[in-house]
Amino acid sequence: MDRRTFVKNGAIVAAGVTILPTGSLFASVKDKVKLGYIGVGARGMSHISEGVLRDDVEIVAICDTQERSLKICREYIAKKGRPAPQEYTGGIDAYKKLLERKDIDAVIIATPWQFHHPQAIDAMKAGKYVGCEVIAGLTVAEHWDIVKTSESTKIPYMTLENVCYRRDVMAALNMVKQGLFGELVHLEGGYQHNLRGVLFNDGKRYYGGGVEFGPKALSEAQWRTQFNIDQDGDLYPTHGAGPLMHYADINHGNRFTSLVSFSSKARGLAAYVEELAPGNPNAKINYKNGDVTTTMINCANGETVLLSHDTHLPRPYSLGFRVQGTKGLWMDVNQSVYIDHKSKNDDEWDPAQVWFEKYDHPLWKKYEKEAEGAGHGGMDWFVFNAFIQAVKQKTQTPIDVYDSVTMSVISPLSTQSLKEGNKTLEFPDFTKGKWKDRKNTFALDDSGF
Repeated sequence: MDRRTFVKNGAIVAAGVTILPTGSLFASVKDKVKLGYIGVGARGMSHISEGVLRDDVEIVAICDTQERSLKICREYIAKKGRPAPQEYTGGIDAYKKLLERKDIDAVIIATPWQFHHPQAIDAMKAGKYVGCEVIAGLTVAEHWDIVKTSESTKIPYMTLENVCYRRDVMAALNMVKQGLFGELVHLEGGYQHNLRGVLFNDGKRYYGGGVEFGPKALSEAQWRTQFNIDQDGDLYPTHGAGPLMHYADINHGNRFTSLVSFSSKARGLAAYVEELAPGNPNAKINYKNGDVTTTMINCANGETVLLSHDTHLPRPYSLGFRVQGTKGLWMDVNQSVYIDHKSKNDDEWDPAQVWFEKYDHPLWKKYEKEAEGAGHGGMDWFVFNAFIQAVKQKTQTPIDVYDSVTMSVISPLSTQSLKEGNKTLEFPDFTKGKWKDRKNTFALDDSGF
């Protein structure tokens, strides 16, 4: 099985680059990073597929509550000729035994959302670097817990937000830093993705249509669907917010100051079930999460940010990025760029690819071959590599704890805003004022980028 087949099959059965002290992207350190994996379902197995390809990574332990997930990881690791990791299972607290091991440098957490906060807290207290899939916590208080624990233990925490490393996203970042868009004024992004086949599946038509969720379903439908039943709000803000934060220097000379959310009626999921299985009781559920949630955020430096969560209706995939300044803009939806006085024709769009080829980020130019074949168009290699390099060098992760919780806390804040009648809320300053002096070094290499 190649990497892509492994990730696909794993989903079926599973029911940054840091700045180094040397000034080099890859320091000459021979020691391997010894990794433990907490959660090896669909997303965890994607990180497994990255780990087994690296000579500087040793997967020493994996943990999951489901034998199906453990089995496919066990077989894949063996097929790649790598030593079998110790397995931990038997209940939701099995990961605590994994954390007792003294030989583990870092953990990758890829469990359902409700487990991220306690597992990350325990891992940091055990002295392990934490690379955690989104989101960080379910409440604002849990996000503060993550920050306080990282600060008290001095252990870095990194949200593994891969879209920050998407090739066009990083090309746009390069253009922002070189002033092509002028002074930034407005930013947009989000999670606009038809997830109906993910939230419902019967195990036979994974990502192709089923109507089951909960214990009878597979993979994310076992747990993710329930959030859409119970909670209204932007459940998945980091894909949009993460890249926009880097453009606008959030927590690095700028910060989010206030937030308000609006949510549409919820009709898409029930209509989907009724279409596939007329009369099925899952079509009668009162799904609380609106089909389209819109969140507006103000910034200290005067920019506005718009985030959209749109996963319950038929639509093509798009994260809806818009980067707009005094000299031009990029629109992801129509894949176009316009730069005042530089575009081919006034008042006409240029294909974005023309600009992105010219301003391709230096890290993508340099490491395109290494990222080839990795998940999500190669960006999975970049986010995994960024985490591993920080662990090897014992340096701060490029997406640090403050940036991690800032992009994630949008979820509980949006829920609170909706519950309180679209109330505008003050955005927490997790840096406690340090944002004013912190420098944005994300995705810089030794040539200054």
